[in-house]
Amino acid sequence: MSDLFVDNIKHQSSQGSGTITLGASGETVALASGASQTMAVNTPAFHVKLSSTQDTTDLITTKIQFDEELFDTDNCYDNVTNYRFTPNVAGKYFVYVSFINRSSVTNQLTNARTYIYKNGAEVHGSYATDFRTNAGFVALSYMGALVDMNGTTDYIEYYSRVDHSGGSNAGVQDRSYAGAYKIIGA
Repeated sequence: MSDLFVDNIKHQSSQGSGTITLGASGETVALASGASQTMAVNTPAFHVKLSSTQDTTDLITTKIQFDEELFDTDNCYDNVTNYRFTPNVAGKYFVYVSFINRSSVTNQLTNARTYIYKNGAEVHGSYATDFRTNAGFVALSYMGALVDMNGTTDYIEYYSRVDHSGGSNAGVQDRSYAGAYKIIGA
């Protein structure tokens, strides 16, 4: 085995673009101890949830105030003021949300809608219906979608709307969550 000492490896084309292949099919390319590599990553990314229940009003579309960050890789989610994700890298993002509405009233039909908004307008929505003859019904609305983001001014927010025949509703804190991450290579 012999060593190859170089400062730079470039493609032979004059433009410096093209594919450079290390190793052959089936071989493993190992890094020396202490060496590092840079690879594509699914960031920026975040995952948030409610720190307490959030009341929703019948027939009013309400912004969901996800205020507890479980992680936020690039500090792109505002969990204090606007409750929005503004990624600093352009690309396609997988965006998801799960929101649960619960009521203490019996014998009611509830329609729960959850929305993903981009730049203040709905881009995706989901719908759930639940009817229970006992108190404490739960209507779960979950969705995931791909959203193109420009990496500078685009932002994502989450909203909910309930239509129920009586009683109050609240988002359940430990089961309502949202997040997003950049798709590699998209």
